[in-house]
Amino acid sequence: MNVYTTDKIRNVVLLGHGSCGKTSLAEAMAYLAGMTNRMGTIADKNTISDFDKEEQKRQFSIFASVLPIPWGEYKINILDTPGYFDFVGEVEEAVSVADAAIIVVSGKSGIETGTKKAWELCDKYKLPRMIFVTEMDIDNASYRQVVEDLQNLYGKKIAPFHLPIRENQEFVGYVNVIQQKAKKWNASGSVDKFEVPDYSLDNLKLCREALLEAVAETSEEFMDRYFNGDEFSDDEIRSALRLNVLDGSIVPVLMGSNTLARGMYTLMADIVKYFPSPEKVECAGIDTKTNEVFEANYDFSKPKSAYVFKTIVDPFIGKYSLIKVNSGVIKTDDVLYNYHRDTEEKLGHIYVMCGGKAEEVSELHAGDIGALQKLSKTLTTDTLSTKARPVAYLRTNLSKPYVSMRYKAVNKGDEDKISQAIQKMMMEDLTLRHENDSENGQTLLYGMGDQHLDVVKSILLDKYKVDIELKRPKVAFRETIKQKADVEYKYKKQSGGHGQYGHVKMTFEPSGNMEEAYEFDQCVVGGAVPKNFFPAVEKGIAEAVLSGPLAAYPVIGVKAVLYDGSYHPVDSSEMAFKVAAKGAFKDGFMKAKPVLLEPIATLKVIVPDQYTGDIMGDLNKRRGRVMGMNPTDNGAQEIVADIPYIELYGYNTQLRSMTSGSGTFSYEFSRYEQAPPEVADKEIQERANKIVDAEE
Repeated sequence: MNVYTTDKIRNVVLLGHGSCGKTSLAEAMAYLAGMTNRMGTIADKNTISDFDKEEQKRQFSIFASVLPIPWGEYKINILDTPGYFDFVGEVEEAVSVADAAIIVVSGKSGIETGTKKAWELCDKYKLPRMIFVTEMDIDNASYRQVVEDLQNLYGKKIAPFHLPIRENQEFVGYVNVIQQKAKKWNASGSVDKFEVPDYSLDNLKLCREALLEAVAETSEEFMDRYFNGDEFSDDEIRSALRLNVLDGSIVPVLMGSNTLARGMYTLMADIVKYFPSPEKVECAGIDTKTNEVFEANYDFSKPKSAYVFKTIVDPFIGKYSLIKVNSGVIKTDDVLYNYHRDTEEKLGHIYVMCGGKAEEVSELHAGDIGALQKLSKTLTTDTLSTKARPVAYLRTNLSKPYVSMRYKAVNKGDEDKISQAIQKMMMEDLTLRHENDSENGQTLLYGMGDQHLDVVKSILLDKYKVDIELKRPKVAFRETIKQKADVEYKYKKQSGGHGQYGHVKMTFEPSGNMEEAYEFDQCVVGGAVPKNFFPAVEKGIAEAVLSGPLAAYPVIGVKAVLYDGSYHPVDSSEMAFKVAAKGAFKDGFMKAKPVLLEPIATLKVIVPDQYTGDIMGDLNKRRGRVMGMNPTDNGAQEIVADIPYIELYGYNTQLRSMTSGSGTFSYEFSRYEQAPPEVADKEIQERANKIVDAEE
């Protein structure tokens, strides 16, 4: 792979709904550029970007991948991303280093939820964008409908550049809306120019009008001329487009067929023509020595710095850190400093990734994307720079996982292997989280959705040769009491020699403090229980509250008071009083109207307006209490509700089903509340059955 200077580089991310054609588009572009002799297909499992076995098995993208496509004297770094929402972390990583985006839309399926999410991501990262409409070779694909729907959503900034020409139900050519000329592909792969067919004139008029409106919107002068009926020259149109595509005020719409590799040439040419090179993009970090802003701006003459946007960990090929060079020129054997880890890393070979293959290069210029192998301490979102000028760039804000499953090893003895494998996977995937829930005796995996966790399970088996079982997670119930109880408990044991004797009289009542498990106090008079046994009594209570008498859940909010008892001068011991206290607690707890408490979450659901009624109806079925609604910046609604944790299981799948994938949610722990009798009775019975099963 050649070395490219900053001005010859374009970093473009492919975004869109699942199965809209992103991977096949990248494949067609690579084929047209001469990178392959034959186009791979998803069905044949031989595309460049979907190289992972899991992707080939499932036939959709799971990981973001980079394809450096040479195009004349330029290099277009294509970042192919997953379309399904469970793998949004990969999308966010890719978008963080892109300088522009192509939003891919299926001409057959039209605008989908993923299309709108892609647009929102571009707005968030202020990315220039184009729309590419695929599947123009399919007869029922409608380019005109897609353009109209885009205009209804995003207004006059939508500017169609081309429209398709079909003859005998075949996609044979296109009309260039700027030139108002028609072009037809010939047998050699080039195009023949001809007059626009009569049947395309009406569509051309509509597209031309939309394009001119978009251009007119860019300045007051153009707006006045447009309303006065003046014609814009082709050069004026192109000049306005170059300027305004960069700031997002014009969004070109192109089209083609991925499977026929038609429309790719104009797309590649327009990427080079209208999308910015990195040198035209702002990029800044913090000089950690001076706390001043470091204006990197992809300037090759400034001190070296790079941002690690993704990590690949493979049990066979090792670890690759994918970087974008933000300033300077990074070369083999450079020593770079990681401010976040306070460590220096010596670079070995430098690579560019082409799907799953690494190609060595001698250097990477500012703005380019490449890979470094075997960095010992560096992780995703870290910054590399010189020690003389240590820089830190803002870390990518990745989506937080809220869907959890309990897991355990299928084969005993695999626990350590599974733990190590999951640690490696979490280095790759920052939306995967592992949690050891000791109080419920479970280990949890958190992901972006059920499909995400299913992929994790499959990768563990195929790549790391360990098998896990995923189950519904246990909910962290608690136990407490509602009344006061006065109990007496005597522990007496004689078995030759010294015996055991501990005798306590205690009261148990609600403490009113649900933040603490228990409060302990004593008001013993006359030395009925010697002071040196008080700590043993408290220790007995401390152990007893770990597993309550009702359903073996931890206890909260109990006040225990030792007020009387007795002792034996020879047989009494700390152990005896500890056992007596535990016995008293068990008796007293069950006499003080014990109740089961369930955890309550504060849930926030963000959905488009039209789904709010369905969402609130579903929350009511889940025992949720809607606390309020707040409009968001992008015209959606945020619904805030209190909901029991046990009702959150499966909510992610239901929410996506109800909102066609457009709804998102988050939650955090709020408090404990008394569980309804039907919930408490069921939980207590289930726990009792498990205890019986364990004893048998």
